[in-house]
Amino acid sequence: MTRSLATFAFWLTAPTFPHIEIARDAGFTAVVLDIEHGTFNLDDLDRVIPFCRALGMKVYAKVLGPLTEPIQQALDFGADAIIIPHIGDLAHARAVTAATKYPSLGVRSYAGGRTVGYGPAGATYGADENARTACWPMIESRESLADVEAIAQLPTVDGLFAGPTDLSMAAGNLRYTFNDADKLDIARIAAAAKAAGKPWVMPCWTAPERAFAREHGVSVTVVGAQFYMVRAAFASLVDGLAAEGLI
Repeated sequence: MTRSLATFAFWLTAPTFPHIEIARDAGFTAVVLDIEHGTFNLDDLDRVIPFCRALGMKVYAKVLGPLTEPIQQALDFGADAIIIPHIGDLAHARAVTAATKYPSLGVRSYAGGRTVGYGPAGATYGADENARTACWPMIESRESLADVEAIAQLPTVDGLFAGPTDLSMAAGNLRYTFNDADKLDIARIAAAAKAAGKPWVMPCWTAPERAFAREHGVSVTVVGAQFYMVRAAFASLVDGLAAEGLI
């Protein structure tokens, strides 16, 4: 029996179709594609995105970088939300996020294809697509955090995606530990989103992170990194064999 996990997404780093099906059968209805650090090429995206959507799953694409081309490619393939890494200050955010929206809101280029059913665009297509798709810039640099309140107010921004690991390391920490300073940074992102009347999203790999995010009104929590889960499954199997005295 499937369960509802409407406020959760899982993290996919490689285009492994059975993993997507297993996650959907377990109850997940949204997936983050880590295109930036994963193994997705354009052919993969052209297959994975419609596959996920055919299963009734929302697709949140974390693109290669703050560049027009990968942003528009993911949108043309049918992604529901674009997560943009490496956002700098307000001026940078304004320029980059414009690529996610059609004029007059932004500067997204028209391509046709999947998003118009391989036919001509209707009279309201641009406005409809602007409303259907979401732009979530990642707040993972000290520059973006410094301008987070203004970034959240941009008309081309539909929400904020917290990047706590890089944000912490950019502050001079050797690694992210979810310390008090990290919590203050995350809380500031949450407050900026709330003030703008927009959602915020956070990858949370631990129970304390998930509890903190929930207390601060998180809209979507990303859990279950693909390769971590596979590694944990194999480790559990080996532990079980050891408990049976077989190894």
